[in-house]
Amino acid sequence: MAYDDLVHRLRSLTVELELLGSEFAARNVLHATDVRALIALLDRSRAEEVATPGWLAGHLGLNSASTTALIDRLEGRGLVSRARDESDRRRVTLHVTEQAREMGWAFFGPLIDRVRAVADGFSAADLDTVRSFLDQVTDAVGELRQI
Repeated sequence: MAYDDLVHRLRSLTVELELLGSEFAARNVLHATDVRALIALLDRSRAEEVATPGWLAGHLGLNSASTTALIDRLEGRGLVSRARDESDRRRVTLHVTEQAREMGWAFFGPLIDRVRAVADGFSAADLDTVRSFLDQVTDAVGELRQI
């Protein structure tokens, strides 16, 4: 079986998603890193997990100064707020605002609708296989990135 075809298809999907993200960033006057940060923070919020500047820096591969500038930009746009952690006042936590949630839905809502329309043509078992494949490929790429 030729696996390079799968890599080319995944690359094609990645390119389309990157283009969509770039258009979203341009429409909202955001840097590409701002969009990646918002996605990460929205995901973290949805999972009800605490986000900190240190976590965000590690997640995005940024240094401390770049992370501070990024958070300043997002806070200045009303998309993120900083707060002191109630259990450890030395720690700063990051919180996405309702405006960020609305912006996220403006981006992902239509995408979710399109994916749902495509997914409706597949069985539950097929979709479980697709989820498993995508999760495992994502993990494999993450491991490769760490080398």
